[in-house]
Amino acid sequence: MTAQLSAPLHSVVVGGPDGDETDRRVVFLHGLFGRGKNFTRIASGLEPEAESLLVDLPNHGRSGWTEELGYAQLADIVADHLRRDFAQEGPVDVVGHSMGGKVAMVLALRHPDLVRRLVVIDIAPVASGAGRGEFQHLLDALAGVDLGALRRRSDADAALREEIPEDGVRGFLLQNLARDDSGFRWEPNLGLLRAGLETIMGFPDLSGSRFTGPVLWMGGDRSGYITDDDEQTMRSLFPRTVRMTVRGAGHWVHSEKPDAVIAALRTFLLVDREG
Repeated sequence: MTAQLSAPLHSVVVGGPDGDETDRRVVFLHGLFGRGKNFTRIASGLEPEAESLLVDLPNHGRSGWTEELGYAQLADIVADHLRRDFAQEGPVDVVGHSMGGKVAMVLALRHPDLVRRLVVIDIAPVASGAGRGEFQHLLDALAGVDLGALRRRSDADAALREEIPEDGVRGFLLQNLARDDSGFRWEPNLGLLRAGLETIMGFPDLSGSRFTGPVLWMGGDRSGYITDDDEQTMRSLFPRTVRMTVRGAGHWVHSEKPDAVIAALRTFLLVDREG
């Protein structure tokens, strides 16, 4: 049974019919602290052949919050969202990074009728210790900001500078800071994400399930999120997996090497039409 959100998922369409109909529909699912628009450049690189849906996952961006956190629940919520509109005419291609890659894998395993082809970016269907301490630190840093004391966005940047000295990381995180008539607030559900970090870093037991469609498994050669030991588990769940390594990329493959990712997606999703 599909889980319910307190508010619907927020998503944005990139591309779409303009004269000739597009013949590919691609869904993008972001990682922890992200939002759909992080894939805007990649989605634009698939035009005009593809129409893309950039999804804010539950507890992120402009989407609603859940009371509990689990990958089956997240995948079911995405499935419900797709069935209502974007995937009404048939299966779509799904691209997921990190946490979003795990959601994408569970989506394909639980709702294979919705997924034509799957792309998993820099994550494996296993529990991972990689990045756990860093994510815990970042969640604690965001929760520690005194939002009531902020007068402008730059105040939040200054408040985070000691705990998060990297300008790029702070800038990425500050995209989650929203302001309304009541003042500043974090859009992600920080409390639930912090409490559910073990679940986020894990992966549900779906042994016996299989997705038989084509899968591109993409990782950065400077990242530790995919190891050779993960191959057996990946291929037991996704027997038609092709593994690809992007040179010079860390965990954030699509932001560090966007041209390489666009080229790979165009080949895998748009050129090879079998399956």
